[in-house]
Amino acid sequence: MSESIKYCESLTQYQRLKTRVVHIGDIPLGGEYPIRVQSMTTTDSMDTQATVEQSIRMIEAGCEYVRITAPSIREARNLAEIKKELRKQGYNTPLIADIHFTPNAALEAARIVEKVRINPGNFADRKKFQDIEYTDQSYDEELERIHDRFSPLVKVCKEEGCALRIGSNHGSLSDRILSRYGDTPLGMVESAMEFLRICQSYNYHEIILSMKSSNTRVMVQAYRLLVNKMSAEGLNYPLHLGVTEAGDGEDGRIKSAVGIGTLLEDGLGDTVRVSLTEEPEYEIPVAKALVDRYTHRNGHEKIAVNSDFELSHFEYQPHKTNSVLNIGGDNVPRVLVDLALEPEVNPSTLSQLGYKYFEVEDKWGIGDFACDYIFINKMKINFDLPGTLGVVQVYSVWKDEKLPQHYPQINVSEYLENDSFHSHLNFIYLTLSDLSEDLIKKLKCDQTAVLLIDTYNEHGMSEQREIFRELLAKSCSTPVIIGRYYCDLSVTNMRLYSATDMGALLIEGLGDGVFIAAEKCGTLKEVNQTAFGILQASRTRISKTEYISCPSCGRTLFDLQETTALVRERTSHLKGVKIGIMGCIVNGPGEMADADYGYVGTGVGKISLYRGQNVVQSNLPMENAVDVLIDLMKEDGVWVEVQELDAVF
Repeated sequence: MSESIKYCESLTQYQRLKTRVVHIGDIPLGGEYPIRVQSMTTTDSMDTQATVEQSIRMIEAGCEYVRITAPSIREARNLAEIKKELRKQGYNTPLIADIHFTPNAALEAARIVEKVRINPGNFADRKKFQDIEYTDQSYDEELERIHDRFSPLVKVCKEEGCALRIGSNHGSLSDRILSRYGDTPLGMVESAMEFLRICQSYNYHEIILSMKSSNTRVMVQAYRLLVNKMSAEGLNYPLHLGVTEAGDGEDGRIKSAVGIGTLLEDGLGDTVRVSLTEEPEYEIPVAKALVDRYTHRNGHEKIAVNSDFELSHFEYQPHKTNSVLNIGGDNVPRVLVDLALEPEVNPSTLSQLGYKYFEVEDKWGIGDFACDYIFINKMKINFDLPGTLGVVQVYSVWKDEKLPQHYPQINVSEYLENDSFHSHLNFIYLTLSDLSEDLIKKLKCDQTAVLLIDTYNEHGMSEQREIFRELLAKSCSTPVIIGRYYCDLSVTNMRLYSATDMGALLIEGLGDGVFIAAEKCGTLKEVNQTAFGILQASRTRISKTEYISCPSCGRTLFDLQETTALVRERTSHLKGVKIGIMGCIVNGPGEMADADYGYVGTGVGKISLYRGQNVVQSNLPMENAVDVLIDLMKEDGVWVEVQELDAVF
């Protein structure tokens, strides 16, 4: 990896990025300390008892830092009461004050808690969505203004021994940054670096950095670019990882794993917060499950490196492949489901995979989560299949019957020794060690081949990435299905692990499909929906509505969990529409940066609706806000009635 694209210690050997140690109360961060997990309270920050009780639930779930919002000086001062009560009950967990818009509240909080988090996008700027032209001189004058606004906090933090997180958010970049750098990962990085340089000018280094976005691609690119920029300047501040506004349920967990897990795989990250629209104590087990995979990762089997091909780590550039039937080329990534361990395959089996047989009409209904291919190993199927479904059999069985809609899975030795295959589509199973000059030479001349890649390495994502690097180095355009095997996992961990392992490749533009072979890890339906969820979270195949919902905090003006469920109930059939559900203006039009529509709390029981980042209706009564949102969608021509959808069941 050349210095110009360096963002981690190694692409093939797991190593934590070497960061400096930052002291946060009695729990230091960075260096060789464990990756810490944290969360944020959702109670009213002025309700001391409720906040203390929720903090205790979080701590007992394993939370190592508790973050509490302080939107004004009043709430900042009450942090002292919360801290006092927690210490009185024997809880010494460091507290973090979350500050937006109010530097004076940050000054107050820095004298009380162990760490303050500020957002450079709104600490010294106000967002008015204006495009401003700057000369170098006028921009430098703006930086002087930022210095004057921010430096008092730096001085207080240094005096009090308070740590500081400088947390850029994709959706709340200032007009100044957007005008100078655009809506880009670079803008996020420069937003933080401007504040970091002010800290350095005062010889203050108790700093943590974060680059959060609800878009997993943007989030990963921004963190990588930040490390690259810091490395160029000889800096090594620790990183707080998080996908902001990830949502709830399986979607929120998968999306978090795609973003956070991708960075953890390359050794980035010193603390993790999973942002779910659920009670904060439910975030902790998810964060711990992501982090715990790397406790003993250093001892993995060595990965062979046969290519120095450089991938595009700072921007999304899809790997261009051949089109083989409906795989590769301009096709969306495909989902292949493993049925090898099923006792038999029948119409009931397919009902778990997005298909439904209507006996009276004698036809199949096809849902949005209908898988594209099934792997049946040596089994046979004795019923008529849906016309859109392909069946993959091992070569030894396939070659004897060659049934319609059936395609062979071929190992490398079979592929190199034979030429009698399917005339349109053949799946070649391989691991990194199977790659050879002879294999690649044959693949480059074969317009029917699709690779099904696997790995047995504990550091499997990196090993599979090496397969892609070698194919790209040899200009081999054969489509690739990413396959991974999991056994004896909870459904949650199966989702988290597969989203990490496959999502990390997909958001780098690698892969034409996914194949999750999950033994005793959940039902077929859960595995199939996980595959589609990974593609959705990596933004490579959109199969459902996407909800960008904040996890709530003391600023929230309504019950986010209840409201998210209400909006989801009315709109979940709108495939591909992105809806932001934000509890307050802080997490409003900015944070839902690329949502199509926004539902934002602007007062108690009051909602403002957005089209993109533009407010359309202000201060609507909450009781009818969802109806008005639907009317807005109808006006834009994106609304579809449920009964109008084909094959919904």
